[in-house]
Amino acid sequence: MIVNDRITDYIRSLESSQGSLLDSIEQEALRDRVPIIRRETAALLRTLVGALRPARILEIGTAVGYSSLLMCRVMPENCRITTIEKYEKRIPAALDNFKKAGEEGRITLLAGDADDLLAGLKGQTFDLVFMDAAKGQYLHWLPMILKLMPEGGVLISDNVLQDGDIVESRFAVERRNRTIHSRMRRYLYELKHRKGLETAVIPIGDGVAVSTKYTERME
Repeated sequence: MIVNDRITDYIRSLESSQGSLLDSIEQEALRDRVPIIRRETAALLRTLVGALRPARILEIGTAVGYSSLLMCRVMPENCRITTIEKYEKRIPAALDNFKKAGEEGRITLLAGDADDLLAGLKGQTFDLVFMDAAKGQYLHWLPMILKLMPEGGVLISDNVLQDGDIVESRFAVERRNRTIHSRMRRYLYELKHRKGLETAVIPIGDGVAVSTKYTERME
């Protein structure tokens, strides 16, 4: 946990049901160890989508469709989601969940590698981007994502604090996690120092970065 366990438990206890379908998807994902966003992160995501009222959303990392359907609950009726998933075994479950929710008309799932699919989206724009996929690729994908965002567009990056390991020395992290640890630290530095981005790093869930794209003005 990044913050005090008692505080996290209390925040989660305040959450209400998101409906029988989403509750079922959440329970099955936790049972089968499918990575989905934590409840406090889900609340932040819903709040931002509801406040920003985007017309087009891009999600990188569909898993079983849980986050997409959470966003559908609060996004404008005319909003559309494009979501990318590479892991073939999860795609049928996601499509089935979209159908069960009656949202297959508002969600388009692109199956394949994000590198290729992001390049294929050139010329399109997305008001909000939710990134929740391979953590070691965030830095690599960032330039491609920013090209798809208009001024005022918002990028939400999940799992950026790695259960608190991000503050540890590289050599204090398990050897198998060192590459991801190093890349995530570089990613967060880039978000905080890149011209044209304003970023807040929020220590909830597994860490969330919220970045807004803007055009720099001459002083």
